[in-house]
Amino acid sequence: MQNDNLKSYFLLHLIVFIWGFTAILGALISLDALPLVWWRMSLAVVFILVYIYVKKIPLKIPKKVFFSFLFAGLVIALHWLTFFKAIKVSNVSVTLACLSTGAFFTSILEPLLFGKKVVWYEVLFGLLVIGGLYIIFNVEVDYVYGIILALTSAFLSALFTVINAKFTKEYLPSVISFYELVGGVGFLSVYLLFTNGFNSNFFSLSMNDFGWLILLSSICTAYAFIASVKVMKYLSPYTVMLTINLEPIYGIILAVLIFKDEEQMSPMFYVGAAIILSTVILNGVIKKYKKQETNSVPE
Repeated sequence: MQNDNLKSYFLLHLIVFIWGFTAILGALISLDALPLVWWRMSLAVVFILVYIYVKKIPLKIPKKVFFSFLFAGLVIALHWLTFFKAIKVSNVSVTLACLSTGAFFTSILEPLLFGKKVVWYEVLFGLLVIGGLYIIFNVEVDYVYGIILALTSAFLSALFTVINAKFTKEYLPSVISFYELVGGVGFLSVYLLFTNGFNSNFFSLSMNDFGWLILLSSICTAYAFIASVKVMKYLSPYTVMLTINLEPIYGIILAVLIFKDEEQMSPMFYVGAAIILSTVILNGVIKKYKKQETNSVPE
C-alpha cells in the first residue's frame, strides 16, 4: 500500500507538470484561441471515446443530467478560450499567476451557490489575493487586457469546479468528461457556423500546430484527466489539492526556461505572484488542520 502511495504521489506530480505544460503549448500553437480550443476539445473527445470503448464504459445518463453536462461544457470551453487568449495577448507567466486566484473565486461561489457558511480566513486570504493582484496590475500595465482575461478564466474555472463537484460523486469521470467536452465543442461549433468561422483557413493546420494539438488533447487533456482520478484512490484530497497548486509554479518555470526573455518579468511581478501562490497553499494547509481538528473531537 505504501508503495502504491509513493507511485501515486510521483504520478500526481507528473500530471501537475503536464497541466503546467498546457500553457506552454498554448504559446507554441500559432492558432488563435477559438480554433485552438475547438481543436483541443474535438480531438480530446475522440481520445476519450476510444478509452470508453476499450473499457466498455456505458454512456447512458438521465436527460436532465445530459443538459447539465452540456452547460458545464460551455463553462469549460469559455474557461479555455479566455485562458489561451490571455496567453496570446500577454504571456504564460502573467496568465498562470492570475489563474491561481481560482481558489479565491471558489470560496466566494460555494456560499453563493450552495449556502456554505462564509469562512473568516477565506475572506482574509481573498484580501491578500487582491493585494497580490494589485501589485501585478501596477507593475505590468502593458498586460492589463491579458490579466483581465486570465482572471475571467480563473472565475470560470472555479465555477466549473463547483458545478462539477456534485457530478463526480455519481458518475464516472470519463463519462462526465466526454459529455462536457461534447457540449463545449457543440456550443463553439454553433457559434462558428453563425459567424462563418468554418472556412478553409480554419481546417488548414501546419504540421507543427497539428502535432502540438495532438499532444495537448491526448496527454494534457484526456490522459491527465483520467490519470488524476486514478491517483485519488491512494492519496488524500488534501495532498491532491495542495500538489495541484504547484501547477502555476511549474508552468512559470517552464516558460522562463523555454521562452527566456519573452517571459522575464519585473521583480515586483514575482512578489505579487508569490503572495497569490502562498495564499492558495496556506489556505490548503489551514483547511487540512481544521479537518483534522474536527475529526479529533469525540462524539
